[in-house]
Amino acid sequence: MEEFKKEYLGSGITAFVSPEHTFGTDAVLLADFANIRPSDVCADLGTGCGIIPLLWCKSKVKKIYAADISEKAVMQAQKAAEYNDLTGIISVIRADIRKPEELEMIPAGNLSAVTMNPPYTAEGAGIISSSQADKIARHGTMCDFDDITGCAARLLKFGGRLCMCIRPERMCELFASMMRRKIEPKRIRFVSKRAGSAPWLVLVEGKLGRKSGLTVEPELFVYSDGDEYSAEMKEIYKDYLLEQRVNE
Repeated sequence: MEEFKKEYLGSGITAFVSPEHTFGTDAVLLADFANIRPSDVCADLGTGCGIIPLLWCKSKVKKIYAADISEKAVMQAQKAAEYNDLTGIISVIRADIRKPEELEMIPAGNLSAVTMNPPYTAEGAGIISSSQADKIARHGTMCDFDDITGCAARLLKFGGRLCMCIRPERMCELFASMMRRKIEPKRIRFVSKRAGSAPWLVLVEGKLGRKSGLTVEPELFVYSDGDEYSAEMKEIYKDYLLEQRVNE
């Protein structure tokens, strides 16, 4: 596994990253925004290196299914689950979310929460990446919002949560797709690099079968002054930042 690099996340948890499957601030924010509870049975779709399930395992969680279409991503996530002795909590699945038969091991209609950090650009939009991994991750060539919300609607129990992070310009598109699947948008939070700059990300939560009523949470700023993380970002990163500094 020389092609995978260890990335220590704090709390005794280590991820395995590669140039094709790594993680950024958006994944960390989504993992936090999902607010996973100890009793939750949840799934992370398009899991990549498994960063979101691994971050959830820094706290107590009942069961996590981590699915990805990429064989290499599945290898990385599985390697991390084994390395961290989490195979009893994290089940890694190679699956195309458009094909229900490939997700049969996940108990449909029983999940408390589903997350996905989806491709940010709609298929056919923007400058297409040259690598196949980037095309899948960034350009929606293997799934669109209807594929994601349709899969979530099959997996979630009544009142279950779908949490995603997207670019603000695609928010209305996502809302329309969620509502077609009876997933009501319930909570959003805009994320900006710093005060005075336009949001570059929006965190969205919808609940299956719930009535309308949307809460807009206070905006999250990544930085306070210069390159210094804001107090809230430091709290989200917690021991990851602290233990990284200790190990430098």
